[in-house]
Amino acid sequence: MSKILVVDDEPSIVDVLTYNLAKAGHQPIVARDGEQALKLARAERPDLVILDLMLPGIDGLEVCRALRKDGDLPIIMLTAKDEEVDRVVGLEIGADDYIVKPFSTRELMARVKAVLRRAQPRSPDTAPALQVGDLRLDVARRQVTWHGAPFDLTAIQFELLRVLMANPGRVFSREELLNQVWGYDYYGDTRAVDSTIKRLRARLRQVAPDAELIVTVRDAGYKLSDDV
Repeated sequence: MSKILVVDDEPSIVDVLTYNLAKAGHQPIVARDGEQALKLARAERPDLVILDLMLPGIDGLEVCRALRKDGDLPIIMLTAKDEEVDRVVGLEIGADDYIVKPFSTRELMARVKAVLRRAQPRSPDTAPALQVGDLRLDVARRQVTWHGAPFDLTAIQFELLRVLMANPGRVFSREELLNQVWGYDYYGDTRAVDSTIKRLRARLRQVAPDAELIVTVRDAGYKLSDDV
């Protein structure tokens, strides 16, 4: 059973979310504003946060930014149709996924399932470590090292790097990465890929400033560099 923090000030949305999460076997907890969300996230240590952007007091983007500073807690944003700019910003500051209101319950639960799956460690028997040059990714331990020094990634960044490292030199289109990393139909929206690649690159540059580990192939997609 996963503990899921629902952050929204609309009673009807909260009722739908908590009912369906509980029905699926999860334990929902609720915050009605940004300040309460941060307190509950730090006190309850949930497995996932479903976070509305439009909140009283501290807005959802600030909550997302603060949670990402605290660690790699998975975050799904709830946004309205006219919040495209905020949606992109949210992805760039660390949200793992988003869903647009009004949403279907089936779609929401599929995304919850996919995000929780990515955050879980894999069985050691089926998860060998990957080594490409001086970059090593231990799937079972969920650990990445560069020249032997470990560094942290969020769950979605880790999974994206795993796919690239498992296929060194192969160019992946954005659609292929959506399918393999996000694990479901993303309705043709590739901004999540670009935003996650941007954040992953920034993190890799912090530990390997002289190496360009992820390469953009024009009009094709992304690949792991041949010079890792």
